[in-house]
Amino acid sequence: MERRLALGGLTVLLAGTTPFRAAAVEDIEYVAEHLAEVPMDNRFASLPVWGAEGETTRPWTYVVQGAYARTTTGNLEVAGPMLAAAASRTIGSKWNLGAFLFFDPLSLSGNNDERPLQTLFAPATPFRRPVPARFNHLDGTLRDYGAGLRLTVSMESGWLGSYRFVGGLMWQRVELRDYRLDYQLLEGPDAGLRGQIDFDADYEHISPFVGIELPRAGKTWASAPHVLAAWPNPRRGVVGHITGPGFDLHGDQDSAGQGSHFGDPSITIGWDVTYLPAHFAIDVGTLLTQRLVEPVTHKGIETNWLLSCQWRF
Repeated sequence: MERRLALGGLTVLLAGTTPFRAAAVEDIEYVAEHLAEVPMDNRFASLPVWGAEGETTRPWTYVVQGAYARTTTGNLEVAGPMLAAAASRTIGSKWNLGAFLFFDPLSLSGNNDERPLQTLFAPATPFRRPVPARFNHLDGTLRDYGAGLRLTVSMESGWLGSYRFVGGLMWQRVELRDYRLDYQLLEGPDAGLRGQIDFDADYEHISPFVGIELPRAGKTWASAPHVLAAWPNPRRGVVGHITGPGFDLHGDQDSAGQGSHFGDPSITIGWDVTYLPAHFAIDVGTLLTQRLVEPVTHKGIETNWLLSCQWRF
């Protein structure tokens, strides 16, 4: 008897210390938007616009950038490599003109994610919303690609010491393909109803950006904290499509009177550390700041990891 009581007490204790994951509060439409927006911020954070002009004696310098990013919310995630290249030329003693292009082929995946089903893009579904639902079989792609120009001016004095201002303009296109989930309603009079919801769309933006960098270099190592602000224009209405027994609805939030929310202004903070003999740099700043900031600026996002490095020659 005492043994059974002891085992029972141990079971209760272990149950009390075992993590329990409740269904997510944010609805599927809300997190689908943020899951696609965070990679845009990760790209702003890792644009190849910093530092290269000061690290060689050649008039032309080049950058090859590679990164890996992973963003999660509930049981859904977007992850994959990020690739970029840049070239720049020094003009006079202070100015540097550069161009860059990037391509980020990311994968969308997830299963057994429970959260409310909401469709602000289509307000006439035959069941009440929001309603708890289970989402499965996400297996899609997010491709973010574009190009831009930037101009940098280097200043050698002032209360900041040496610093560089950077400004530019970039074109960016986000393509969402097979951003599709099977859903099953879990509560209410329509519990058990099944269907599909998808957020396939193309979003294009022209984004001006400005930033400042504080380069500091020794004989072997250099470091450069930097801040970049970007404004994607225009903002877009989130596009969605939902089907179920007897209905097939397609729309976007803007046309439905819910506003244009896709494409948020962004402020990113990084700190490049460069091993000068190899012209190889790792952005240790964005590894920390993108992890801490994105779950705050994009509610519902739980983790965001970005590891970015560059080879400059």
